[in-house]
Amino acid sequence: MKGQTDTMRIRDAGPGDETAFRMLWQGFLEHYRMTLPESVTGATWARLMDPACPMKARLAEVDGQVQGFAIHQHHPSSWVAGDDAYLEDLFVAAAARGRGLGRALIEDLMALARARGWHRIWWMTEQDNAQARRLYDSLAPCDNHIRYRRTL
Repeated sequence: MKGQTDTMRIRDAGPGDETAFRMLWQGFLEHYRMTLPESVTGATWARLMDPACPMKARLAEVDGQVQGFAIHQHHPSSWVAGDDAYLEDLFVAAAARGRGLGRALIEDLMALARARGWHRIWWMTEQDNAQARRLYDSLAPCDNHIRYRRTL
């Protein structure tokens, strides 16, 4: 955020962030043209706040206003003798885009993962998400994996 007077801070989400998170989460769902039952959103928030759950959220604030999130979790890997970090969801409010918040959230998560001894970080995006892919391509090489997912 060079050349700007905004003050950015990245931190863990806490119980007092529920309203701000839900507003961003709704923007995230709208961006991907998705709808989820309130029960799923409520369960997601409860997991993020549960100390025993590995899924957590980091929030990006600009001038004290929450403008983005990175939902992540760590998990054991069969490819390294330790854990990997998975960046499950990344979102920055439309009004705050282009200011480096997405990059800052990912770099923050990389630093957090290193500090916790996790070995790798990975994430996915849609093939046609050109804006996100420009950022992601600047941070890591694409490994050409294709995801398969089936609802059970």
